[in-house]
Amino acid sequence: MVVQLACGALQGVDAFRVDLEVDYTRQGMPSFIMVGLAEGAVRESRERVLKALQNSGFRIPPGRITVNLAPADRRKEGSAYDLPLALGLLAAAGLLPAEKLRGCFFAAELSLDGRLKPVPGVLPLAILAREEKARGFLVAPENAPEACVAEGLAVYAPKTLSEAAAFLTGSSSLEPAVAPPVRLGDPFPLDFCDVRGQERAKRAIEIAAAGAHNILLIGPPGSGKTMLAQRIPGILPPLGFEESLEVTKIYSVARLLDGMGLVTQRPFRTPHHSDSSVAIIGGGVPPHPGEVSLAHRGVLFLDELPEFQRSALEVLRQPLEQGVVSISRSAYAVTYPADFMLVAAMNPCPCGYSTDPRHECTCSAQAIARYRARLSGPLLDRIDLHIEVPAVSYDELRAENAGPSSMQMRERVLKAREAQVLRYRGTRCRTNADLNGELLSWHCRLGQAEQAFLGRAVDALALSARAYTRILRVARTIADLDGAETIGLSHIAEAISCRALDRGQA
Repeated sequence: MVVQLACGALQGVDAFRVDLEVDYTRQGMPSFIMVGLAEGAVRESRERVLKALQNSGFRIPPGRITVNLAPADRRKEGSAYDLPLALGLLAAAGLLPAEKLRGCFFAAELSLDGRLKPVPGVLPLAILAREEKARGFLVAPENAPEACVAEGLAVYAPKTLSEAAAFLTGSSSLEPAVAPPVRLGDPFPLDFCDVRGQERAKRAIEIAAAGAHNILLIGPPGSGKTMLAQRIPGILPPLGFEESLEVTKIYSVARLLDGMGLVTQRPFRTPHHSDSSVAIIGGGVPPHPGEVSLAHRGVLFLDELPEFQRSALEVLRQPLEQGVVSISRSAYAVTYPADFMLVAAMNPCPCGYSTDPRHECTCSAQAIARYRARLSGPLLDRIDLHIEVPAVSYDELRAENAGPSSMQMRERVLKAREAQVLRYRGTRCRTNADLNGELLSWHCRLGQAEQAFLGRAVDALALSARAYTRILRVARTIADLDGAETIGLSHIAEAISCRALDRGQA
């Protein structure tokens, strides 16, 4: 008897349908054959499933068992096929009505005693089940919160294989799982009021947040670069539902949800400078999202930027330009979303004190040049703002005026973002950082005086075409913060002043 069940497999952060077919016959020598490009964990399910069935009280007589995972030309990985395989064997052996399995999706690992265990990537599978108009989706209890994010899908979370079989036969009932309440954290867990001085850096960060621009903070140790970066998520707009769904799918695939439902806070990822390029960009066997994807719709903070491996930095070029990362290996090719705001920090020299008047710099000119050369020109070109963060004086530390709060900065950022939403409605752009081509020419039109001023700056600083484009984008954001319809001279001048490395400073 042949039984077919519906399940799914992951391709990046999306899922495609897999039909698990089980053929069972008592004729011939007993055997167990699995076909359909099943990877190691899938092939090993034979031992887990048979022992789970036995320990759950089910007795399947010896026979010839053939399992096919269709489509047979696409790889299947992981342990999510344990539950559908066990139920398929029960139905093929006549211990479970096959018609009870139709219209349902299944995804769970089985322990040897028959308990259902969680698997990664359940949210993409739940979205697939909803698109397939499934009447139910059976998962482990730990996976139920994320599966419930796919609204309009009945999610059931039996604890054991016996409970799942009893529910399908109708001998016992299960209530559909309920989505957990959305947990909204404090939007200002860290406030810019805590950072004394650095008004110029705070202004640049406000510009970066308003237009989703990448920013590099350059200053001596202890000047507050990390404190500034940690407070950036508090002034960014809240995630919309579709953005939250995108982020939650990535964290589901990466096993980072920890029983949560929808992710509602913008990610803030801080990889260490010793991390490999695979950890940064993603990949591995089996493939997994890297830090650039885990920072999707949020902030990727790279502290001590020149200390990162050069290979790890150079792989940032594609996601910084395209908002996605494509990974191709001999065994697979996947694409992960990676639309993030890059915030980086570095010292001005190896010892860190070349711009600090209170300390003597011990670095030679050659050492400083080698240190700066760790960052390639193409990478720096993709960073919109280079800002010097000077050492903070004692008077600034003791000043009563703490400067703008995160709430005040966020209000201005939200106002600028609202202007961009209205301006780019119906286009491919979300923020000013996305401007390119005709949209850049149209929305960043300059008067004659502004054109002449920018032309002189481009010639004097030997700016690349990419740097020129990014100056226009930043100037458009500064104009939005000022509530101006057109870009003026002051906006162009401030945008140029925000590229310290191009001007030979820092």
